[in-house]
Amino acid sequence: MATQPEFEHPNKAFGWAARDTSGVLSPFNFSRRETGEKDVAFKVLYCGICHSDLHMIKNEWGMSTYPLVPGHEIAGIVTEVGSKVEKFKIGDKVGVGCLVDSCRACQNCEENLENYCPKQTNTYSAKYSDGSITYGGYSDSMVADEHFIVHIPDGLPLESAAPLLCAGITVYSPLRYFGLDKPGMNIGIVGLGGLGHLGVKFAKAFGANVTVISTSPNKEKEAIENLGADSFLISHDQDKMQAAMGTLDGIIDTVSADHPLLPLVGLLKYHGKLVMVGAPDKPPELPHIPLIMGRKTISGSGIGGMKETQEMIDFAAKHNIKPDIEVIPVDYVNTAMKRLLKADVKYRFVLDIGNTLKPSS
Repeated sequence: MATQPEFEHPNKAFGWAARDTSGVLSPFNFSRRETGEKDVAFKVLYCGICHSDLHMIKNEWGMSTYPLVPGHEIAGIVTEVGSKVEKFKIGDKVGVGCLVDSCRACQNCEENLENYCPKQTNTYSAKYSDGSITYGGYSDSMVADEHFIVHIPDGLPLESAAPLLCAGITVYSPLRYFGLDKPGMNIGIVGLGGLGHLGVKFAKAFGANVTVISTSPNKEKEAIENLGADSFLISHDQDKMQAAMGTLDGIIDTVSADHPLLPLVGLLKYHGKLVMVGAPDKPPELPHIPLIMGRKTISGSGIGGMKETQEMIDFAAKHNIKPDIEVIPVDYVNTAMKRLLKADVKYRFVLDIGNTLKPSS
């Protein structure tokens, strides 16, 4: 008989978990492992709600393990460090993103690309090397190897830092890797949600001229006046899309709904790059002739390695980049999920774990 989650490890923990594909979250007692010699344990104070949490609690990707404690945008304060921990001390502000382990031996890991390690361990609903299930940040505590812990600079509030650990690195990494981080470049951001609004902020901080591409005309004022975008395109306005043909050096496409790529490829200059970070359900139609005629590229990118994640957090603190967030109590989480499904949030929910997570009696 399998060990119950609350008795599997020595340290009691408490959070909210989904028990089945209904995705309904409710209080959950479980346990965290002892703080090993290279581990950092911390009190969770805030945890962002990522759209992937919504997919996972309902097993829409077919990879969920129940009970499932979501959350991979986790920020808090160190409470204990292992005897061989070198980079952290009690009281430090820290975070954990999408990963808590990797093989550390493959070429990807050696090149600081743990996010592409074939044996990576996700922060929740995965298995540690000891066979136990990983539980995420909708909980009161966290423990992870120091390699997968990020320092949060003093100038960055913890509630603002949390969403950067997934949403932030997801847009920062492709801007950097594909050379779309140079001042004066013309960069397009498709979609203005949790990822897209941070894409605008990072691209502007790199000195780019930013065009938001959206299906929603009512987001134009928000994009330009509040987020600092330079221009706004309605993707189904054929005249304006035609007028903007061949003007962008690169595009970060954050949209997870099915949408055509041909109009976006048309916006690119010769040698332009369209980078997909959203994950639509259906495979896209690839317009090969426009790619061939302009030596254009369609690529993908997923989060970032630990070195780059730390670099991103430091950059955000230096340039005062903060996500637009709605901080909510834990017992509002099921309502928040329903609102997230309708895109009814500007632009990221963050759970106030420290003040509102109350253990069940």
